[in-house]
Amino acid sequence: MAFELHQTTLAADTPGASTTLYWYTAGPANAATRVHLQAALHADEQPGTMALHHLLPRLRDADAAGQLNAHFTIFPSVNPLGLATTALRHHIGRYDIGTGINYNRRWPDLYPAIAAALTGKLGADPQANIATIRAAVADWIDSQRPGTAIQQLRLLVLKSAAAADIVLDLHCDDDSLKHIFTSPELMPGLQDLADWMGVAATLTAEDSGGGSFDEVLPSLYRKAQQANPAFPIPAAAETATLEYRGRADSFDSIGQEDAAGLFGFFASRGLINADAGDKPTPAPGPTPFEATEVLRADAPGLLAYRVELGERVSKGQPIADLIAMDGPDAFLARRPILAGTDGFVLSRVSGKFVRRGASIAKLVGTQILPTRAGGYLLED
Repeated sequence: MAFELHQTTLAADTPGASTTLYWYTAGPANAATRVHLQAALHADEQPGTMALHHLLPRLRDADAAGQLNAHFTIFPSVNPLGLATTALRHHIGRYDIGTGINYNRRWPDLYPAIAAALTGKLGADPQANIATIRAAVADWIDSQRPGTAIQQLRLLVLKSAAAADIVLDLHCDDDSLKHIFTSPELMPGLQDLADWMGVAATLTAEDSGGGSFDEVLPSLYRKAQQANPAFPIPAAAETATLEYRGRADSFDSIGQEDAAGLFGFFASRGLINADAGDKPTPAPGPTPFEATEVLRADAPGLLAYRVELGERVSKGQPIADLIAMDGPDAFLARRPILAGTDGFVLSRVSGKFVRRGASIAKLVGTQILPTRAGGYLLED
């Protein structure tokens, strides 16, 4: 059996320090299907880690019973560098403190890096083409010389993901309903994942603008297809970001529920030879991410929400009041912040003091918003 804990020491960027990354593998090393799971790339987002904490024993037991038909690589907390960053009792796990870069932004655009290596190597066999692309990516990663700890981490994680058929990146929002981000060509293929997860929305975009981890592999295969139309190149990596509610929602009972959903998803696909459990209620179908409004405050102040998560709203409806904290009517005046679309409330912010320009809610609509089409879609 193959359930095993691994660890790698990441060389430090400063004297006398190092960081250890832990991960697990399970299932046959030569399995036809490979699964990559990771949580807490934003290291201050723990619900995904809690879900994997409860999934790991189920995978261990299934491995011991010979029930795993896929090879699983699991990073329960994939960003130990971000785990280590605290300041004045606050955990700053979303950004690299040295550069200010979001840990889930600026992942590499792989196709330009490997395009030359594919010349003359693609053919009529789609599976052989996938193997050729994956080998070229692995070679490119191996050729890199990381200059920092975060570069070491990214290359190690990316090499695992690039070899996988299913890549799930577990995150959470601030105060939110469950939802998924994925690429449009992967739907409705990942509708079963949405069903087992029980999401309120699946938001799709080819390019949300930030170079997010979940877009790296779909972009690779999409660009390979576009550049080589004479050769069959499938979208070989089902990749998605799973948003498990909000930061505060890290509890055993919820983690057990989320782990059961993941286990059911894998079992329903035949990747685990076990009972998947009751068939889940169908989740809503995909929605273009461009149809989701990221509502922002146009002035600083104190938020007083008028709506709850999941509530249906109409364009022009007040979502929250902004209480003035300066000016002639400081702490007396309040004015509404209005919805710019019909839809429902997917997320809100838990910190009610907001700066000008801060996002305060996401409203999922059905019509692409002109202000969102072709633009930067993330909060950030």
